[in-house]
Amino acid sequence: MARTKVVPIPVMGRHNINAYLLLGRRPVIVDAGTPGSGHRIHDRITALGVDPADVSLIVITHGHIDHFGSAAELHRLTGAPLAGHVADLGPYRSGRVREPYLPTGPMGRLMARNRKLHVRAEPFEPAVLVRGETNLEDFGLAARIMPTPGHTAGSVSVLTDDGDLVAGDLIAGSFMGLIPGRPANPPFHDDSRQNLASLREMLALNPTRLHVGHGTALDPGRVRRWAEKEHDRLARLGAAGRLVTRDG
Repeated sequence: MARTKVVPIPVMGRHNINAYLLLGRRPVIVDAGTPGSGHRIHDRITALGVDPADVSLIVITHGHIDHFGSAAELHRLTGAPLAGHVADLGPYRSGRVREPYLPTGPMGRLMARNRKLHVRAEPFEPAVLVRGETNLEDFGLAARIMPTPGHTAGSVSVLTDDGDLVAGDLIAGSFMGLIPGRPANPPFHDDSRQNLASLREMLALNPTRLHVGHGTALDPGRVRRWAEKEHDRLARLGAAGRLVTRDG
Protein backbone atom coordinates (compact mmCIF):
# COMPACT_ATOMS: atom_id res chain seq x y z
CA MET A 1 0.00 0.00 0.00
CA ALA A 2 1.23 3.50 -0.87
CA ARG A 3 2.55 5.83 1.81
CA THR A 4 -0.14 7.43 3.95
CA LYS A 5 -0.22 11.21 3.73
CA VAL A 6 -1.21 13.16 6.86
CA VAL A 7 -2.89 16.49 6.10
CA PRO A 8 -3.84 18.89 8.93
CA ILE A 9 -7.29 20.46 8.69
CA PRO A 10 -7.40 23.71 10.70
CA VAL A 11 -10.61 24.01 12.70
CA MET A 12 -9.68 27.12 14.69
CA GLY A 13 -6.89 29.52 13.77
CA ARG A 14 -3.96 28.30 11.71
CA HIS A 15 -3.29 25.35 14.01
CA ASN A 16 -4.92 26.10 17.37
CA ILE A 17 -7.36 23.22 16.88
CA ASN A 18 -6.72 20.60 14.21
CA ALA A 19 -8.57 17.76 12.60
CA TYR A 20 -6.63 15.53 10.17
CA LEU A 21 -7.17 13.92 6.80
CA LEU A 22 -5.24 10.68 6.30
CA LEU A 23 -4.85 9.75 2.65
CA GLY A 24 -4.24 6.09 1.86
CA ARG A 25 -6.15 3.78 -0.46
CA ARG A 26 -9.21 5.50 1.02
CA PRO A 27 -9.35 8.72 3.06
CA VAL A 28 -9.91 8.69 6.83
CA ILE A 29 -10.69 11.74 8.99
CA VAL A 30 -9.32 12.02 12.52
CA ASP A 31 -11.33 14.27 14.87
CA ALA A 32 -14.26 16.55 14.20
CA GLY A 33 -13.49 19.85 15.92
CA THR A 34 -15.84 22.04 17.90
CA PRO A 35 -19.63 22.13 17.39
CA GLY A 36 -20.42 23.76 14.05
CA SER A 37 -17.13 22.73 12.39
CA GLY A 38 -18.52 19.97 10.19
CA HIS A 39 -19.03 22.05 7.06
CA ARG A 40 -15.60 23.65 7.42
CA ILE A 41 -13.93 20.22 7.55
CA HIS A 42 -16.14 18.96 4.70
CA ASP A 43 -15.32 21.96 2.50
CA ARG A 44 -11.61 21.73 3.28
CA ILE A 45 -11.30 18.10 2.24
CA THR A 46 -13.31 18.86 -0.89
CA ALA A 47 -10.86 21.67 -1.71
CA LEU A 48 -8.05 19.10 -1.38
CA GLY A 49 -9.66 17.05 -4.14
CA VAL A 50 -11.23 14.42 -1.91
CA ASP A 51 -14.84 13.41 -2.44
CA PRO A 52 -16.37 13.41 1.07
CA ALA A 53 -18.44 10.39 0.06
CA ASP A 54 -15.17 8.43 -0.30
CA VAL A 55 -14.25 8.90 3.38
CA SER A 56 -14.24 5.44 4.91
CA LEU A 57 -14.07 6.31 8.63
CA ILE A 58 -14.05 9.20 11.10
CA VAL A 59 -11.90 8.46 14.16
CA ILE A 60 -12.60 10.52 17.27
CA THR A 61 -9.53 10.62 19.51
CA HIS A 62 -11.33 11.45 22.77
CA GLY A 63 -14.33 12.88 24.54
CA HIS A 64 -13.54 16.59 24.67
CA ILE A 65 -15.79 19.09 22.94
CA ASP A 66 -13.07 20.42 20.59
CA HIS A 67 -12.52 16.93 19.18
CA PHE A 68 -15.98 15.35 19.01
CA GLY A 69 -18.13 18.49 18.76
CA SER A 70 -19.06 18.05 15.09
CA ALA A 71 -18.84 14.25 14.89
CA ALA A 72 -22.56 13.73 14.24
CA GLU A 73 -22.65 16.53 11.65
CA LEU A 74 -19.57 15.23 9.85
CA HIS A 75 -21.08 11.74 9.80
CA ARG A 76 -24.16 13.11 8.04
CA LEU A 77 -22.08 15.12 5.56
CA THR A 78 -19.85 12.20 4.56
CA GLY A 79 -21.84 9.08 5.39
CA ALA A 80 -18.71 7.65 7.01
CA PRO A 81 -19.03 5.64 10.23
CA LEU A 82 -17.64 7.04 13.46
CA ALA A 83 -15.05 5.24 15.59
CA GLY A 84 -14.47 5.90 19.28
CA HIS A 85 -13.17 4.11 22.35
CA VAL A 86 -15.69 2.49 24.67
CA ALA A 87 -14.27 4.29 27.71
CA ASP A 88 -15.44 7.65 26.33
CA LEU A 89 -18.93 6.51 25.36
CA GLY A 90 -20.43 8.63 28.15
CA PRO A 91 -19.46 11.95 26.54
CA TYR A 92 -20.28 10.70 23.05
CA ARG A 93 -23.76 9.52 24.01
CA SER A 94 -24.60 12.54 26.17
CA GLY A 95 -22.86 15.25 24.15
CA ARG A 96 -21.27 16.52 27.36
CA VAL A 97 -17.70 16.21 28.56
CA ARG A 98 -16.82 14.85 31.99
CA GLU A 99 -16.56 17.80 34.34
CA PRO A 100 -14.92 19.53 35.99
CA TYR A 101 -11.99 19.83 33.63
CA LEU A 102 -8.70 19.06 35.38
CA PRO A 103 -6.18 21.74 34.33
CA THR A 104 -2.53 20.89 33.74
CA GLY A 105 -1.41 24.46 34.46
CA PRO A 106 -2.33 28.16 34.21
CA MET A 107 -3.56 27.88 30.60
CA GLY A 108 -6.00 25.16 31.59
CA ARG A 109 -7.24 27.09 34.61
CA LEU A 110 -7.96 30.06 32.35
CA MET A 111 -9.57 27.99 29.58
CA ALA A 112 -11.80 26.08 32.02
CA ARG A 113 -13.77 29.33 32.42
CA ASN A 114 -14.55 29.46 28.70
CA ARG A 115 -18.28 28.82 28.28
CA LYS A 116 -17.71 27.25 24.86
CA LEU A 117 -15.99 24.30 26.55
CA HIS A 118 -19.11 23.59 28.60
CA VAL A 119 -21.74 23.50 25.85
CA ARG A 120 -23.56 20.35 24.83
CA ALA A 121 -22.61 18.89 21.46
CA GLU A 122 -24.89 16.73 19.35
CA PRO A 123 -24.57 13.18 20.72
CA PHE A 124 -23.51 10.28 18.55
CA GLU A 125 -23.10 6.53 18.74
CA PRO A 126 -19.81 5.16 17.35
CA ALA A 127 -20.45 2.41 14.82
CA VAL A 128 -16.87 1.20 15.35
CA LEU A 129 -16.23 0.59 19.04
CA VAL A 130 -12.53 0.60 19.92
CA ARG A 131 -11.45 -1.59 22.83
CA GLY A 132 -7.84 -2.27 21.93
CA GLU A 133 -5.38 -1.86 19.09
CA THR A 134 -7.46 -1.75 15.88
CA ASN A 135 -6.11 -2.28 12.38
CA LEU A 136 -7.51 0.09 9.75
CA GLU A 137 -6.63 -2.02 6.72
CA ASP A 138 -10.32 -2.73 6.10
CA PHE A 139 -10.89 1.02 5.88
CA GLY A 140 -8.22 1.47 3.22
CA LEU A 141 -5.51 2.81 5.51
CA ALA A 142 -2.15 1.30 6.49
CA ALA A 143 -2.53 2.34 10.09
CA ARG A 144 -3.71 1.28 13.56
CA ILE A 145 -5.84 2.92 16.21
CA MET A 146 -3.82 2.77 19.44
CA PRO A 147 -5.44 3.25 22.86
CA THR A 148 -3.53 6.01 24.68
CA PRO A 149 -5.47 6.64 27.91
CA GLY A 150 -4.69 9.40 30.35
CA HIS A 151 -5.87 12.60 28.71
CA THR A 152 -9.27 10.93 28.99
CA ALA A 153 -10.02 7.30 29.78
CA GLY A 154 -10.89 6.62 26.14
CA SER A 155 -8.19 8.61 24.38
CA VAL A 156 -6.73 7.02 21.25
CA SER A 157 -4.07 7.88 18.67
CA VAL A 158 -3.63 6.70 15.09
CA LEU A 159 -0.24 5.28 14.07
CA THR A 160 0.42 4.81 10.36
CA ASP A 161 2.69 2.06 9.06
CA ASP A 162 5.01 4.85 7.90
CA GLY A 163 5.46 6.03 11.49
CA ASP A 164 3.24 9.11 11.60
CA LEU A 165 1.43 9.33 14.94
CA VAL A 166 -1.78 11.36 14.91
CA ALA A 167 -1.80 11.88 18.64
CA GLY A 168 -4.92 13.87 19.55
CA ASP A 169 -4.14 15.48 22.92
CA LEU A 170 -1.52 12.97 24.04
CA ILE A 171 0.88 15.92 23.65
CA ALA A 172 0.40 19.45 22.32
CA GLY A 173 2.25 22.42 20.99
CA SER A 174 3.08 25.05 23.58
CA PHE A 175 0.37 27.66 24.25
CA MET A 176 -2.17 25.79 22.11
CA GLY A 177 0.34 25.60 19.28
CA LEU A 178 1.32 29.27 19.24
CA ILE A 179 5.00 28.30 19.70
CA PRO A 180 5.72 25.93 16.78
CA GLY A 181 7.65 22.75 17.53
CA ARG A 182 7.75 23.14 21.30
CA PRO A 183 6.09 20.23 23.18
CA ALA A 184 3.77 20.92 26.09
CA ASN A 185 0.83 19.50 27.97
CA PRO A 186 -2.59 20.31 26.55
CA PRO A 187 -4.69 22.43 28.92
CA PHE A 188 -6.29 19.40 30.63
CA HIS A 189 -5.57 15.78 31.56
CA ASP A 190 -7.78 13.39 33.52
CA ASP A 191 -4.67 11.48 34.64
CA SER A 192 -1.32 13.11 33.90
CA ARG A 193 0.80 10.13 34.94
CA GLN A 194 -1.21 7.69 32.87
CA ASN A 195 -1.04 10.06 29.91
CA LEU A 196 2.74 10.27 30.22
CA ALA A 197 2.93 6.47 30.33
CA SER A 198 0.86 6.32 27.12
CA LEU A 199 3.11 8.90 25.48
CA ARG A 200 6.20 6.89 26.37
CA GLU A 201 4.61 3.73 24.97
CA MET A 202 4.02 5.50 21.66
CA LEU A 203 7.55 6.96 21.63
CA ALA A 204 8.93 3.43 22.14
CA LEU A 205 7.39 2.56 18.75
CA ASN A 206 9.74 5.13 17.16
CA PRO A 207 7.26 7.39 15.36
CA THR A 208 8.69 9.70 12.73
CA ARG A 209 6.45 12.68 13.60
CA LEU A 210 3.72 13.46 16.12
CA HIS A 211 0.73 15.27 14.65
CA VAL A 212 -1.20 16.95 17.45
CA GLY A 213 -4.63 18.41 18.05
CA HIS A 214 -3.17 21.77 19.04
CA GLY A 215 -0.11 22.96 17.12
CA THR A 216 2.16 21.87 14.32
CA ALA A 217 3.89 18.49 14.02
CA LEU A 218 6.40 17.68 16.75
CA ASP A 219 9.82 16.01 16.50
CA PRO A 220 9.95 12.74 18.50
CA GLY A 221 13.42 13.48 19.88
CA ARG A 222 12.29 16.78 21.30
CA VAL A 223 9.17 15.12 22.75
CA ARG A 224 11.35 12.45 24.43
CA ARG A 225 13.42 15.13 26.13
CA TRP A 226 10.27 16.92 27.24
CA ALA A 227 8.84 13.63 28.59
CA GLU A 228 11.88 13.10 30.82
CA LYS A 229 11.42 16.53 32.38
CA GLU A 230 7.68 15.94 32.70
CA HIS A 231 8.33 12.67 34.55
CA ASP A 232 10.42 14.54 37.11
CA ARG A 233 7.85 17.32 37.43
CA LEU A 234 5.00 14.88 38.04
CA ALA A 235 7.10 13.02 40.61
CA ARG A 236 7.58 16.24 42.55
CA LEU A 237 3.88 17.10 42.37
CA GLY A 238 2.93 13.60 43.43
CA ALA A 239 5.28 13.67 46.41
CA ALA A 240 3.70 16.96 47.46
CA GLY A 241 0.17 15.57 47.10
CA ARG A 242 -0.65 18.06 44.38
CA LEU A 243 -1.65 15.73 41.54
CA VAL A 244 -5.39 15.57 40.89
CA THR A 245 -6.77 12.58 38.99
CA ARG A 246 -10.32 11.92 37.84
CA ASP A 247 -11.95 8.93 39.51
CA GLY A 248 -14.04 6.69 37.29
